[in-house]
Amino acid sequence: MESDQKVMGIPQLVHFQTLITTGALFLGLIGLKVISAELSANNIAVTLSIAILALFLLIFSADFFIEGAKGLARRGGLPEVVIGLTIVSIGTSLPEILVTSSAASTIGSDPALADFAIGGILGSVFVQITLIMGIVVVNRGLKIRESWLKRDGQIMLLSVLILSFFLITEGTLQQWEAGILVALYVIYITWLLTNRKEIQAEEMEYVEPTETHGSSWSTTAYIVMVIVGLSFAVFAAEQLVNYAQLIASDLGVPEAVVGTTVSGIGTSLPELTIALMAAKRSQGVAIGTLIGSNITDPLLSIGIAGLVHPLAITAGGYDLIIYIIMPFTIIGCLSALLMMRTAYEFRKWEGWIMISIYVAFLLSLELYRRGIIAFG
Repeated sequence: MESDQKVMGIPQLVHFQTLITTGALFLGLIGLKVISAELSANNIAVTLSIAILALFLLIFSADFFIEGAKGLARRGGLPEVVIGLTIVSIGTSLPEILVTSSAASTIGSDPALADFAIGGILGSVFVQITLIMGIVVVNRGLKIRESWLKRDGQIMLLSVLILSFFLITEGTLQQWEAGILVALYVIYITWLLTNRKEIQAEEMEYVEPTETHGSSWSTTAYIVMVIVGLSFAVFAAEQLVNYAQLIASDLGVPEAVVGTTVSGIGTSLPELTIALMAAKRSQGVAIGTLIGSNITDPLLSIGIAGLVHPLAITAGGYDLIIYIIMPFTIIGCLSALLMMRTAYEFRKWEGWIMISIYVAFLLSLELYRRGIIAFG
């Protein structure tokens, strides 16, 4: 009994430290905003610092929300596998959901924020499937289960293709199209929950059972985690969008580029952290984390934003999104699935290829910015 008490105290301490860190980031962000308001001239250093603090607050608060949501799910009797495919997937995509929805809510005053939202989602998918997947694989080669490819891998690719089709046809994600994306995600989650016992039985052949008694908090504590984490995350997402927009304006960088690179990498940090930790414990879980998130983003994340306000690509961002960001995202997904399919193993040298694809993307962005690459 004494050892059980000791085990239970460790995650409590971690969670408490996370709360302290989240609170400190929130206070630091407020302090910088006060300093920024006192400065008569627009200070790029202060603006950049606020955006960075908002990004870290978003990451830590999303993590706090995930822990609370997972705890409530356990108390509801959901298997760990289903929790990972649903709660964790949505939780790690919470930054993308909040950032794109926040951008969509203010499109009326700045239409270019649609480029930021669309570029952010496609960028997040691309970053996760190339750069982050590459880092995880280079760090530790992974063996792939056939079921991951047949189920989640194909759905991931299909999700990206459907979103791309909606954007190519009219250059706009209409609200009814966004509704279809959200509905498809609901169908996917419903299928997972309906077949949770079969999925759990299949997963347990590869994953050792994990002890959860040390993660036991009261139901009230988990509810507080969800409320506090979500509240801080909503605030941080709004600040990140606002100040990323200011930085783009000051530096003359297109909104789509900021959304694809800075926001895309930043909001994907939760997936990187979880995937790296998962890769050390079980083969395939890391892959499932990234693929699951890449189903959530092109369906739920952008779908919610499209329901808030139709997302119309601006004339200035059309070529960049349609001819560079979107093709690279599709190529990244296809390349990752192809490499997973070869002997059902993701080898370290293949991880370097995925990272190289991301580097090629950055090079293309720079060539486009300099006018060396032009379309139409």
